[in-house]
Amino acid sequence: MDDSLVAAIDDLVTAGVVASRSEAVRVGLETLVGEHRKRLVGASIVEAYKRQPQTDDELAGLDASTRALIEEEPW
Repeated sequence: MDDSLVAAIDDLVTAGVVASRSEAVRVGLETLVGEHRKRLVGASIVEAYKRQPQTDDELAGLDASTRALIEEEPW
């Protein structure tokens, strides 16, 4: 790690965002792994819809549901 990154981590420790450098690294790695997993799941969902797109009836139902939700808003 370069000095500026270490300094930024130390700032997080000083600010109480994390308890230590080790915790900052652990949180960072957990975030990286979590984001990667989300991208994989998203790509799987997209691929599934490409293999079997929604029908016109399914899409029409979504439009009706969306309109109903909007009408419920107090604006």
